[in-house]
This record gives sequence, C-alpha cells and structure tokens, in this order.
Amino acid sequence: MKTRLSKNQTVNILTLGCSKNLVDSEVLLRQLQAAGFKILHDSDKQADVVIVNTCGFIHDAKEESVNTILQYTQARKNGDLQKLIVMGCLSERYKEELIREIPEVDAFFGVNDVNAILQSLNSEFKDALLGERVITTLPHYAYLKISEGCDRTCSFCAIPGIRGKNISRSVESLVKEASFLVDQGVKELMLIAQDLTYYGIDLYGKRMLPDLLEELVKINGLEWIRLHYAYPAGFPVELLDVMARHDKICKYIDIPLQHVNSRILKSMRRNIDGEGTRKLVKTIREKVPGITIRSSFIVGYPGETAAEFAELRDFIAESSFERVGVFTYSHEENTPAWQLQDNVRPAIKARRAEEIMLLQQDISASHNNSFVGRKVKIMVDKQEGDYWIGRTEFDSPEVDNEVIVKKYPGKLVPGDFTEVLITSADMYDLIADYSAE
Repeated sequence: MKTRLSKNQTVNILTLGCSKNLVDSEVLLRQLQAAGFKILHDSDKQADVVIVNTCGFIHDAKEESVNTILQYTQARKNGDLQKLIVMGCLSERYKEELIREIPEVDAFFGVNDVNAILQSLNSEFKDALLGERVITTLPHYAYLKISEGCDRTCSFCAIPGIRGKNISRSVESLVKEASFLVDQGVKELMLIAQDLTYYGIDLYGKRMLPDLLEELVKINGLEWIRLHYAYPAGFPVELLDVMARHDKICKYIDIPLQHVNSRILKSMRRNIDGEGTRKLVKTIREKVPGITIRSSFIVGYPGETAAEFAELRDFIAESSFERVGVFTYSHEENTPAWQLQDNVRPAIKARRAEEIMLLQQDISASHNNSFVGRKVKIMVDKQEGDYWIGRTEFDSPEVDNEVIVKKYPGKLVPGDFTEVLITSADMYDLIADYSAE
C-alpha cells in the first residue's frame, strides 16, 4: 500500500463538518500548494491522493464521515488512488477502531497533525506560510479561527476530548492572517472558535475578544466582521459596546444557548441558569438595538420532560430569535452525559425538534415580512440564472437567509455592496428588486 509520490501530483481534500474543519483544510491546502502539489477541494475530479477531513461530533456526522471514506476505499484497492488519507475529528477520536475496520486507508491522522500529513506526502511544514490559506469559500468571505480547543465541560459535548484545551492565538497573528485574507480579496470575516468569548484568557489572563475586534476594524478593505459561537456563561458584556460602536461589526451574534430550563442547564454543565439566560438575551438586545441573534438548542436531552420542553418552546417563542437551529440529543461515549440514561425516545426527540422548527418558521416569516418595503444594504454573493443572490449583515453564508435580487441589466460583482428594495418575503428568504426606486 506504500506509494512514493512526486510533488506535481494532485491532492483532493474533502471537508466534512464545521467551519473550523474547513479552516484546517485551507491551511493544509496552502502548504501542499507551496510544496508543488496540484490541489483540489471537495472536487469530483480525478486525483492521485484523497484526504478526507472528518467530523466526529455526533452520530449523524460520524456516519457521514465513514460513508465518505468508504466511497474511496474501492478506488484505493483498484489502484485508481495512490493514497487515501483520513484526518480530523473522527480519526482523532476513533483512530484504532478505524485502522482495524478500514485497512484500505493508508494513514489516519488527528486534528493537529498537519506536519505529519505533509511528511507522509514527502513534504514538510513551512513556517513562513503561517497565517496563509487557500480560500475555499466564495472569494469575498472567509472564516478566521481565533482559538483551538475548549476548556468547557458541557455534558453532551465530545469536542474537548477531541481537540483538547483552549489555545488562543495571539492578537498579532490574527491581525496578520486577517490582513493576508483581505489582500486576497476577502471583505467579510467570520470569527470562529469552540468558545469565542473565552478567547485570550490563556494568553493574556483576560477575555480579549473586544480588544481583538478593536484591532481588526482598523484593517482597510475589511468591511464586515461576524461573530460565531459565543458561549453564554461569563459573556463579556463589554463586547456589546464594541459591537454597537463599530459599523464594520455586523449586528449579528451566534450564541448557542442549548436550553432554558435550569435543571437541564445544570445537568448540561452550562454554568448558567434559565434566569441568567433570559437576562443575557435581554441585555444583548438592549445594548445592540436591531441585532440578529442566532442560537441553537438541544431537544430530547436525558430526562427532558414534556414540561421542560414546553418551557424551552415558550422561551423561543417569547424571545423571537431571528435564526434558530435545533438538534436532537446524541448520546456520545466519553462525555459526562454518557453516564445518564438516554431515555427520551427517538420519535419524541424528532417530534420535539419538528415542533420547534415549525414555530421558528412562523417567527422567521414574521421577521422577514418586516423588511418588505424597506431598502437594505446587501453583499452580493453570486449569480444564479436570472437572479443575483446576496445577504444582509444579519445573515451568515450557508446557514442563514438569502436576498434574491432580480437580474440587473447592468453588472453586479460578487463581493460588492449594493442597496436593494425588499418587495416580498417568505420564511427563509427576502425577494428584492434592484431597479426599483
């Protein structure tokens, strides 16, 4: 199975899971590119090497990762692939089992093994490229991972066991990387981490996200900064003052609350109760008027009663979150909740998730209808057929609403900003007329 590669061959990286995985793939792609390899990402084209960057967070993600690996094992057996490599969270978590079960894979690597992967391809990590990446998103936006790992011990989450303790990057290194991305044409940066608001404690002894933002807004050419994955407990309220002060920081925050019932939050080890959660949502809205809040929730957590679910449902209705994601609880080994009885039946979990999403459809439709008749600023993302697709500052790519603009007889350029008139809306999109007065 061992094959020696030349550096003019093609490597295709397939990325599964979250945006943090995507950043890891982009870093590796830049190193491979500099080594002389031809690089592809999520491509159906023929390649000499396929690297599957896996997710190992919950059952569905693990299943998708395994299925993706298996798609390429026959090609490896037949010699159509010179190497099949697996990296990322799944192989960090289940390396020994994977080696036994899928021997066709040449090598398994974890989440922090970029140098080892390069060595397996007869290359080496180039320190001079630190902060450089190959952008695989649309060229005008990118993710900026400000830290790795997590110090939290949420009962349902396997991530600390996979990615380790929180390790913050320095402000200087992040400004350097952000500047590199802007030089490549990026106009919008989405800040990501497992726990965004914990950033800096290990390096600086305090929460440094507000300070980091004050430096990032100084970068010429960077137009939008968006915040993802803020943790509610210990939320730095001064962050809201920075958001309100700078137009470059989108009035948008992604803050996974997970639940509102105090008993469940305590069992989840979220370090905040229902009252604190409600107070935080109120504070965010008061300090940043007009902000869009994206949150996610877990239904069917061990022992969740009908009354506790009803409290969550009512909280979502009362809070009128602009964006909501719902997950059914996944019982994961090597997490604190593994010791609990997974006693909410799958059918009940599914029904509760559906109930929340039906509720959220009505909330989203109401929010969207409030834009009808208003002019809004959008970033143009792409053209599809006779329409242009864009987003407001209240929408993150891939996960949120889009603005569908009638084709303009002139020329719109992806990455540019323009003003449009919202003429109609549905549950998840705004319809706009570019030419309307």
